[in-house]
Amino acid sequence: MAAAKLMHAVQYENYGEGPSGLKHVEIPIPSPKKDEVLIKLEAASLNPADWKIQTGTLRPLVPRKFLFIPAYDVAGEIVEVGQGVKKFKKGDKVVADGGGLAEFATASEKLTVARHQEVSAAEGAGLPTCGLTAHQALTQAGEIELDGTGQLKSILITGASGGVGHFAVQLAKLANTHVTVTCGARNIEFVKRLGADEVLDYRTPDGEALRSPSSQKYDLVIHCAPVAIPWSVFEPNLNPHSKVIDITPSGSAFITFVRHTVTFSKKNLVPLIINAKGENLDYLLKLVKEGKLKTVINSKYSLSKAEDAWAKSMDGHATGKIIIEA
Repeated sequence: MAAAKLMHAVQYENYGEGPSGLKHVEIPIPSPKKDEVLIKLEAASLNPADWKIQTGTLRPLVPRKFLFIPAYDVAGEIVEVGQGVKKFKKGDKVVADGGGLAEFATASEKLTVARHQEVSAAEGAGLPTCGLTAHQALTQAGEIELDGTGQLKSILITGASGGVGHFAVQLAKLANTHVTVTCGARNIEFVKRLGADEVLDYRTPDGEALRSPSSQKYDLVIHCAPVAIPWSVFEPNLNPHSKVIDITPSGSAFITFVRHTVTFSKKNLVPLIINAKGENLDYLLKLVKEGKLKTVINSKYSLSKAEDAWAKSMDGHATGKIIIEA
């Protein structure tokens, strides 16, 4: 029997330890199961959820077992298709939600999308988790029409220079919206270039209070900042029937959500539960192809330097996306 072909991968074997817990190993290349594709990776992107999983935040749901290869957002070329795969063939360039930090990864056909030649691997890999989160927060939870139709809405996006935030700003400006954002002082010009109409430095008194520079009240808030903000800060800035969509809800956010539900509150905090769909990822990739959406890349690392990328992500101050190239 021929020996299994090996690949370079990054994995960890227990919770905690941060970047030092990542180990470089040589393991067998996986085989695609039914309705899966095998992708030769060109790029992967890191998300805060990746290192939060390592800390044990989502135990016992993820990881289900150790050893664990982290990261999910990848781009590359299909080298093999599993039984039942109909949309793809060997040689297709794709973006997928369901990969890992390795030279090869398997992904479900449902969460794999063709990548246009105008979209680089790094741009594509940066889209799945953050792009889909921003899209779902705006269009499904927030009920915003991205074709520019509908009544003018005033939107606040916190943490606008981060992974989800920088996509949310761009997508919101495709709609009929006035967009106010929060960020640090060093990123004010950056978020203005993304399309923000008004910018609040979150370290200033007005920024801490979320007060619009033009005294607007918000119809919708997309809370992307990695810190909990009390409902008492949001509430005075909201119009009647407004929603605050929390993309990383804390325990107190769920308590607030339940309280609003049982009291039939007109102003609501809504924890966002992500439901990734391939058709939405395809829509985002088409926007990138057409120049209507941009994946802003903060930094790139080789797979051999995954620990450095991990540390950069954990630092929490990256503007845009952190990419690892295989």
